[in-house]
Amino acid sequence: MNYGQGGQGEPPWDPWKPGSQQPDWGPRNQTPDWAALAEASETRNRRRRLLVIVGAAVATLAVGAAVAVAVVSSNGNNQAANGPTKLPTTADIPSDTTASTPSFAPTSAPPPLDPVDFISSAKKDTAPLSPDILFPGSQLTMGDRVYRKGPTASTTNCASAVQGTLPAVLTKNDCTRLMRVTYSKDGVGVTVGVAVFDTAAQAVKAKGEADSKSILTSLPGQGVATFCRTAICRSTTNSYGRYAYFTLAGFTNGKDVTTKDTKVFTTGDDLAEFAFRQIRRRGEAQASTAANQ
Repeated sequence: MNYGQGGQGEPPWDPWKPGSQQPDWGPRNQTPDWAALAEASETRNRRRRLLVIVGAAVATLAVGAAVAVAVVSSNGNNQAANGPTKLPTTADIPSDTTASTPSFAPTSAPPPLDPVDFISSAKKDTAPLSPDILFPGSQLTMGDRVYRKGPTASTTNCASAVQGTLPAVLTKNDCTRLMRVTYSKDGVGVTVGVAVFDTAAQAVKAKGEADSKSILTSLPGQGVATFCRTAICRSTTNSYGRYAYFTLAGFTNGKDVTTKDTKVFTTGDDLAEFAFRQIRRRGEAQASTAANQ
């Protein structure tokens, strides 16, 4: 009996099937074909290695594709070389809510000092005062008009430097000082008088009590002839703070002033405006000094 061939007409042995499914080749003590078994084992090992290599290659390609997609998506239309295409706005950036913000007590600047307060009372209006301080220089320019400054005067007897009904008005309201200065231009002279009171209320009352017969006495001298003593002249009355101020303008040749003499009116208005500005500047200067102390 030939055991090596496994018998004529018997089905071949399949190395890929389990032993229970193999054909029965005869007695169990038959010697196995070791060469066939080795070849079958080597075939299985080759298949396993091939599957491992193919699987690794597929996994690598998948990872590479995922990375490529991520890079393209983050660059946005393939603009990575040009820098970021969209950055978050300030509102999109999360803030550190744990950081402490220093707090400060609310403060407010003190209100500016009112210049009128300093010229409304003798207690605050303490800056030096004289005709040359209030009306400095040797001439006055108002627009295109230049007036030459003449004589100045100052007295504590206010009634002695005025006429008509004005002496009684100044005395009644306790005028403490009267300063005068004269300017002239082209044959027109104007005297400005500034009456000083302790309070603004007194100055306002004096202004209200003055009438058309409350006249300032003109101050001639230094090349300015006597004017407005007998002739008709134009006068004004006003007040600001604790000061009442008056003007008397007319021709230095003694001619009467009429409503047609516009240059006389202009001269009087210019000097009244300048008196107001100088009193206001006095208050501004004292307010500025007090604010910086």
